[in-house]
Amino acid sequence: MSTPQTVVVTYIAATAEQVWQALTDPVLSVKYFFGRRVESDWQVGSPFVLRMDDGKVDSQGVVLAAEPPYRLSVTWRVEWLEAFRLLPEVVVTWQIDALGDEAVRLTVSELHQEPLDEQILQGGRNGWPLILAGLKTLLETGRQLNVEAPKPPPAPSAQSPAMQDQ
Repeated sequence: MSTPQTVVVTYIAATAEQVWQALTDPVLSVKYFFGRRVESDWQVGSPFVLRMDDGKVDSQGVVLAAEPPYRLSVTWRVEWLEAFRLLPEVVVTWQIDALGDEAVRLTVSELHQEPLDEQILQGGRNGWPLILAGLKTLLETGRQLNVEAPKPPPAPSAQSPAMQDQ
């Protein structure tokens, strides 16, 4: 069976350095990531935390790769929804490809180590395009994209392939 993946691509009128800063700066992340703050020193092996505005941890993991300003990869586990804590970690990678001096292609991918229920995968497929649209809007216009965060997918069921080994 192939590994399920979610891949989202966008093009941004910004430099690779500007995109890298937006991905790694907590002051900027709250402006496009539904109010979440990214927290890390971005060294390989260091913790990565995505924190909600009330201080609770949304997601967390470990930095796997940090190659400024072109590639960032972390393990990712959703913490704020109890049922999702039981799911296997996901590897999330941001690949920034410069397209000349003032434009980039930003690719975000989720690599799942085990098969997941299609409803669970839909959470990332719904969320990442909005997050990237917010990032693009912020970098290109300086304004926030005011859209509501998508609703989380239903909790994984005991029949979900990833839950059967628990």
